[in-house]
Amino acid sequence: MPRPPRLSPDELSRALSELPLWSGDTGGIRRTIELPSFRDAVAAIDAMADVAEEMDHHPDIDLRWRTVHLNVVTHSAGGVTDLDLQLARRIDALLPG
Repeated sequence: MPRPPRLSPDELSRALSELPLWSGDTGGIRRTIELPSFRDAVAAIDAMADVAEEMDHHPDIDLRWRTVHLNVVTHSAGGVTDLDLQLARRIDALLPG
């Protein structure tokens, strides 16, 4: 399945205005999530893994105790695509606010 094209800076800026928990640039979008405990953080990662596998699109995940740092980019496109935005929305649905 071909990956969608890379977003322009303007397209990404408009998209990020609708994803207030995310920041970034055309090189990748990022979100940090602080959970109540380490186990909660691991459970959140497990839930994100299910979504990522379903989409065949995987975020870079860094777990530090109860804080999860995410970076999402379509490496094969060399930047952020609509697929990254879809994944960000799915993650936000799992872990709002």
